[in-house]
Amino acid sequence: MPLPKPPTKRAARLEPTAFANTLAVSPSNKAETPIAKTSSRSLAAAKLSAAPTAAPAPATATVSGRSPAAKTRSAAKPAAAPTLPVDALAPTIYPADKPKTSKPTPESASKTSSAAKPAKTSKKAGSAAPKLFVLDTNVLMHDPMSLFRFEEHDIYLPMITLEELDGHKKGMTEVARNVRQVSRELDNLAGGLKSSGIEEMAKGLPLDHTGHREAGGKLFFQTQLIDTPLPAGLPQGKADNQILAVVQALKIQQPEREVVLVSKDINMRIKARALGLPAEDYRNDKTLEDSDLLYTGVQALPADFWERHGKTMESWQQGGLTYYRISGPLVPSLLVNELVYLEAPGAVPLYAKVLEITGKTAVLRTLKDYGNQKHSVWGVTARNREQNFALNLLLDPDCDFVTLTGTAGTGKTLMTLAAGLSQVLDERRYSEIIVTRVTVPVGEDIGFLPGTEEEKMSPWMGALDDNLEVLARGDSAAGEWGRAATNDLVRSKIKIKSLNFMRGRTFLNKFVIIDEAQNLTPKQMKTLITRAGPGTKIVCLGNLAQIDTPYLTEGSSGLTYAVDRFKGWAHSGHVTLARGERSRLADFASEVL
Repeated sequence: MPLPKPPTKRAARLEPTAFANTLAVSPSNKAETPIAKTSSRSLAAAKLSAAPTAAPAPATATVSGRSPAAKTRSAAKPAAAPTLPVDALAPTIYPADKPKTSKPTPESASKTSSAAKPAKTSKKAGSAAPKLFVLDTNVLMHDPMSLFRFEEHDIYLPMITLEELDGHKKGMTEVARNVRQVSRELDNLAGGLKSSGIEEMAKGLPLDHTGHREAGGKLFFQTQLIDTPLPAGLPQGKADNQILAVVQALKIQQPEREVVLVSKDINMRIKARALGLPAEDYRNDKTLEDSDLLYTGVQALPADFWERHGKTMESWQQGGLTYYRISGPLVPSLLVNELVYLEAPGAVPLYAKVLEITGKTAVLRTLKDYGNQKHSVWGVTARNREQNFALNLLLDPDCDFVTLTGTAGTGKTLMTLAAGLSQVLDERRYSEIIVTRVTVPVGEDIGFLPGTEEEKMSPWMGALDDNLEVLARGDSAAGEWGRAATNDLVRSKIKIKSLNFMRGRTFLNKFVIIDEAQNLTPKQMKTLITRAGPGTKIVCLGNLAQIDTPYLTEGSSGLTYAVDRFKGWAHSGHVTLARGERSRLADFASEVL
């Protein structure tokens, strides 16, 4: 044991009682044993307690730190002390620190326990078991890639789920194609097994084995019979009830982890919650949880726009349009091809489009006023601000993809047809117009339709005929023969195509109109947009409040998917039309019904 350093200054005189206490503490070697064990720790504590005090000597501080009474007595009678060996002072230091080392005080004990609890909690949180999601059959039928959408969590497939998949694999429907794709994915995952034993299968199959690195969990199949009785009110032979029994058994077998049922069936989730089982909807297919968060394509400039950006603004004119280069706090909130406006009483309004964004600067370009009769498009003029924005996008040759959403009667189809005919017949920018839509009936299906593809599609294109009648009626000076010739010419430039025969096609120099696009799924929307060849423009029209396709919502619609994915692209634009212009009856009905 190393000895403490000798004092550099002369210590104060000690009382006789201090010597008596010192000798009484360590009369034998047995008392020195625990002192020797804690000598280095107590010495360090003594040095730390003596270092900040500057006035007294180190030895005085050490002795006085032992007892307040001794400190008072030593201060009261300062005198020359007899010379003591270092060995005599050493035992005096250790008993003073021994209670602090061997028996901690209640305060120190509470501090120690409170400091240990957060460390224990953080360790538990860091090593928390991943969730176990039990997938219903309809989830795999809805999204064949749902196996790889659960990040680090594990997936469990009951045996009845595989049986139901096997029963839906035949046919040419979208569901049958999804089931066959799921079967191929499961076969590829099972191909990574080294043996065909149940033991290896029970350990789980890594979901990233086939290259899907975003999936960090494992896939578990039901490898043994689970006999968990359900309430008597639920029949055992139904597939949904067997899946609920599996979830209930897993919750009992693995209480340390969270077991969740994922199903697209609302009644299935209600029954699961009634049994006390956690259930969730599959929400990965939803682009937005709330349709109010959908990108509108239009932004109102603040009232102090000119005051805040006028000092650093640059402006010039080119081709009859004015350009503004701005920099400031407004730039980060802008997107390319976003339409902005500033309307103030008594001032000239500003209607512009964001042309480009470079770093902290943005270039705005004023729009052409299609509300003026001189700039009418096939006799159609814009009646409100959003319609003017839509016509600017429809007639812009640099804008290859345009989406228009809005309630009934906002003029989506009429403006699109007028812009298409103007660019096909007048400007010869496109060769013809192709119109397609999803054939989803509002009521019951009337059966098969006779005739060719275009004749079969003609009943679905009543909206197209109505708008063509409006556009042809505008030319009154040509007479009846002139209008008939115009109608024949217009219809010769418009082709009506079915969505079922679009795969594999390539449209060259066409003006493609996808009507009722809210009824498309994201996969169908991708199929249509990727048909575009060089010089083709695609326009998607739809009303998200009128979705007729089953199992499709505003958040999972293909139109919502396209608007969200294409926002900010330099060759696309979107406008949400808010004001109806069909008739006062239609406007009032859309508001109150």
